[in-house]
Parts: sequence; C-alpha cells; structure tokens
Amino acid sequence: MSVMKLVLLIIVIGVNIAFTQENTIKENTQSLGGSALKLPHIQVIPIKDTKSERDYELYIKLPNSYSENTNVAYPVLYFTDAAWHLEILSASTEYMLEDVILVGISWQKDINKDLKDEVGVHVSRFRDYSIQKSNKPEIQTKYQMGQADNHLGFIRNDVMKYVDTTYRTDPNSRTYFGYSLGGEFGAYILLTQPDTFNNYILGSPSIKNEVPYLSELNAKLNAAGSMKNNSLNANVFVSYGTLEKEMAAPIEKFVELLKSRRDRGLSLQRVIIEGDHQTAFPMTAVRSVAWLSSIMSHIANSTTELSFFELPQINKAFVNPAPEAGKDSIPVGRLGVDGGNKAMILELAQNIANGTFPYYDSFLIYHKDKLLFESYYSRGRINLPHPQASATKAYTCLALGRAIQLGYLSMDDLDKPLVSFLKDLDPSTFVEGAQKITLAKALTMRSGIRIGEEDRKAMENDSIRLIGQGQVQTWLEYSAPITEASQTFKYQGDPDLVMQVLDAVVPGSAKDFIKNELLDKLEITNYEWQTAPSGIPEAGWRTSMTSRDMVKWGMLAMNKGKWKGEQLIPEAYIDQAISRIVLTGDDDVFGGGKDVSRQGYGYYWWSADLKVGDTTYFSSSAQGGGGQYIILIEELDLMVVVTAHDNDNRTLQLIAEHVLPAFMQ
Repeated sequence: MSVMKLVLLIIVIGVNIAFTQENTIKENTQSLGGSALKLPHIQVIPIKDTKSERDYELYIKLPNSYSENTNVAYPVLYFTDAAWHLEILSASTEYMLEDVILVGISWQKDINKDLKDEVGVHVSRFRDYSIQKSNKPEIQTKYQMGQADNHLGFIRNDVMKYVDTTYRTDPNSRTYFGYSLGGEFGAYILLTQPDTFNNYILGSPSIKNEVPYLSELNAKLNAAGSMKNNSLNANVFVSYGTLEKEMAAPIEKFVELLKSRRDRGLSLQRVIIEGDHQTAFPMTAVRSVAWLSSIMSHIANSTTELSFFELPQINKAFVNPAPEAGKDSIPVGRLGVDGGNKAMILELAQNIANGTFPYYDSFLIYHKDKLLFESYYSRGRINLPHPQASATKAYTCLALGRAIQLGYLSMDDLDKPLVSFLKDLDPSTFVEGAQKITLAKALTMRSGIRIGEEDRKAMENDSIRLIGQGQVQTWLEYSAPITEASQTFKYQGDPDLVMQVLDAVVPGSAKDFIKNELLDKLEITNYEWQTAPSGIPEAGWRTSMTSRDMVKWGMLAMNKGKWKGEQLIPEAYIDQAISRIVLTGDDDVFGGGKDVSRQGYGYYWWSADLKVGDTTYFSSSAQGGGGQYIILIEELDLMVVVTAHDNDNRTLQLIAEHVLPAFMQ
C-alpha cells in the first residue's frame, strides 16, 4: 500500500470514527456539550494534576494483543492535543505500529467557563504548552502563558505514574508526539528533561520567536552535565510543511542547534512535507509513525535511505541466545547448549542494553563453527550494513590473499619491491630508498613513507595527480627518503599502496575482483565499498558490512582461508596475516584495559594478549574506529563480532572480563 493511499484511508477512517462521537472537536469549537469522547477500544480516564488541582482526561487505547500477551511490556506513545490527534494516530498505528499503547492527554476540563466559551475548549493549551510568558500584558493576563514546566511536571509525576502502574509498559520506549504548539512543548521537554521520553516527534513546532530561548536551554543542559554519559540520548523527528514560510527558518535553526551538539546518543531526522500548517499534519502523523516503527525493531525497513548516524536508536535491545538460521551459510546453535555460559553472556547483554557499556550496536559470538549469540542495540540493525572504518584494512588484506591463491601473485612476491608491480610509474623522480618498500612492509604499516604537513597539503591541492597510479608516484616524490629508520610501524595510508598493487595485477579492476572473487564467494550482497579519489576501491576505510557478514570474514580467517570447502586464500598467508609480526607496544591499545597487553600487528590485523586470571589468550582482530571488531581467539575456537560508535570503547577488556570466562569451562 502506497503512503498516499494509506493517508487517504486514514483520513476516511478518521471521518468514520468521528461520527461515533457525540460531539466533533475542531480547533474553532466554541463549546463542547454532551458526554465525554466515546470510541471503540478507547478508555477515557479522569486524572488530576496533583500540584495545580486541575482536571484533565487521558484517552487510552491498548493494542489488540494486550489481553492475550500477558507477559509483554508495551511501548507508549504519549500525545498532547488528544482530541485533535487521536483519530489519525490511532489509524496510523493500527496499520504500521500495532503493538503500542496510545495515551492522549486532554486539555484542562475545569477551565474557566467564560474563557472556554470565548476561545474554545482547547484554551488551556496556550498556557500549558508555551515555554515563555507573553511580552504583551493583556495576552499574558488572559492566557497565563509560559507554564510548560508545570505541565511537564504533571505529565512526569501524574500521567506517567498512572500509566506505568496501571498498564504493562516498557519504560525504555516512551514517545512524545506534539504538533504546532505541542511541538514547541516537545522541544522544551527535549532540552530541559530529555530523559522524559526516548523518542520525540515535533511536527511543525511553533518556535518562530523561541529559538534564542531554546539556545539558552541547550547551553544550560550542557552546563548541567547531568545527562547519561553526558549525551542527549534521544531519537528526534522534526518536520514542517513546504508552505510554512515563516516556520521554516526557525525550525532549521533549531535542527542545526541539535546537530551542533554532536551527541553520540542523539539521532535526528528532519522531514519537509508538502503542504501548509494545516495540510501537512496528516502526512506528519503518517511519516512519523512509520519512522517510529523503525525504532521498535532490529530489522530495518529495506527501503531506508538514512545514513548510519541518522538511524533512530532502537528502544529495546534484541538479544537472541539461539540465532535463527538465515540464507547466509552461517551455521547456528544455542548458547549454553552448544557452548558458553548463557547466564554470563545474557548479563553482559543486559549491561550493554542498560547503558553500563554504551554505544554498542551489535554483539555476536561464534563458537566451534556455530553462531551462538546475536544481539542488536542502539543503531544496530540485522539487515543494515554498519560503517567499518579501519576494519576495511583487514578486508583489503584478505583480497590480496585471494590474488595470491589464484596465482596473480606469489608468497615470494610479498618480499619484492612494491613499485615493481606498478608499470605506470617513473622511478627517476622517486625519493631515495623507494625500492625498500615491499608488499610485506606495506601490509604491516612499515612502508617508511613520511610526508610533511605542508607537502601533504600541496599534494592534496593537486588532486589530479593522485588519480590511478599517480597516487603512488606523487607519494614517492613528496616523501622524505625511505630509510631503515623510517621503516618502523606507523599507522597511515599504506593500505592504499596494497590496493594499487591488487588493481595492477588482477584481470580487470580491483573493484570487480573483490566482488567476484570474495564478496560473491562469501555471499555478501548487502554492503558498501566506496571508491577512493585515485579511482580504485578504498583500502583503509569507507566500507560498510552487516554484522553477520563480518562473521563471514572472521570464519574465512578462522578456517585458514577456506570457505565451504574451497581454499580461497593460502593458509600460509592467513597464518602471517593474523600473527604478531610487529610488537607495537601497550602505550595506546584501542579497546584495551588492565587485562590487555602486548599489542601487535600482522597484515592489517591487530593482536593482543587477553588475560583471565592466570591464563593468557592470544587474540587477533580486525579493528575499526568507533568500535568495529572481528576478534579471533584460536585457542578457544571463538570469534566475537562487535559494532559500535564509540572511539573510547574498552571492547578488548570487556571480552577478557565478560566473554572469555564464559567459554573457558
């Protein structure tokens, strides 16, 4: 069903539902007589603001499955302006998000009758949702504006308390929906008490004159430093209509204000919807509920075009100690039955889910040829590729190994000058010592190339020279002389040199070779591998892989280069790649801690000793900035795959403390 058809259907449903009401509530309603709102499956609950003694109502709709699934805790969607929004949110969730409790918060019921007759039944919204007092005395006297803080207290202390004690709710999955002035109220909540909700839907927020004040609130929030992990942890959906000319600029400023925070826990989606303030509303409801549905599952909508950091964070972790078999050639088993201490791993998963170990997106464990544990958190999705950063280097290493297996290179070639494989170069302009760079040296970050900052800028300003093998030509012209002293470990762009060789020796292009001879062989189809400025595949970063496909790369290494019985990469090459050829030292171990030592490097695979009590285990790992890992512990026949978005992670230490003990019995 198309979105437009769904919108039309929802509007029709809304109209039909409206006929069941004894009174239809509209924005220009002058008075409302008769009995309370009556709709099928809707409970109308009187509730009092215990601080102000004002009377309100809650319009509550439970999922159809609520009475049957007595062990399920449900997410809650709270919304203000309840009488206006109930029909369309009810219809939208019915089609796209069935398992959610709807809680609409009414306007004040016992408002001054004269004011209600003059303005309408909705008059209290001007007081309750506005964040500042009016600078016009007559307006302020009449409407008592700027009491958003009091209304927020009512929601937190009375509404949520009632809902959570009366119904089976998931406290980690609360959403706020507000439109227009309700959107302004939501922006206020987000920047004052962001932990009130996990997800915020702010449709056409009426913040035309409020951005300076919101900026002040943002500064106070930063100064307070009271947020979990000092980050605004929330998924935020902000929208406005194409014809809302006066609204667009301030809303965009608000969006930029949120973006400038650069919080790892903040996911922001800005949507511009066709229409004006009135006509944009139905699609805002539909689009935001569709967005919300993506937060409730570890399986993403396959049509999503969001970047990784735009992905909303799933509210409830997906933890599976018995992974399902897929069509990906990864054998599966059951944690605790086929190996591992189930209780210990589930405790670790709970600590990741509750933020004790923050910013993890997935955590998978493969043991004795079976995937025994699979979990997704935050921005992790089972069917979406995750940015790999420098884990890409390990894939480049394996691509070169495939070329050796097919005879385009030999193991002996690893010790030959790298430039001997590149026929488009002019050696006459090379710096002294260029011939000292072998493939093996480049694979271990010991090319010895050293380019000063000024020369690097000059080189990058002449980007045409960097196309094709011109990249290597230029590097070897700008570098200082290559010497024995310079050929020490330095984490830099050496993988680009290896990719240049791969592109030169294989038939066709390196891009086609990697796809046909590795990705297709491993049945990896859902990935991204970007092209470098040189025109060949990136070698050191800018790929994306699903977590399960990362398991496949790890299986290839664990099985000494074999995949489904076929030797894709020489065993001798794998042995060198994942060994500790270079000892890099313990001054700065990525993901390390007190039980991680002797950091080393092979062919773009890192290594370290992991200590558990008096026992030490050697580990090899592909590593990517932000926290991507494929960790191999050969002695335990164990692989751990991790994705995250935190450069300050302590993943190797976490493995030593919480995973290895579960597999040592």
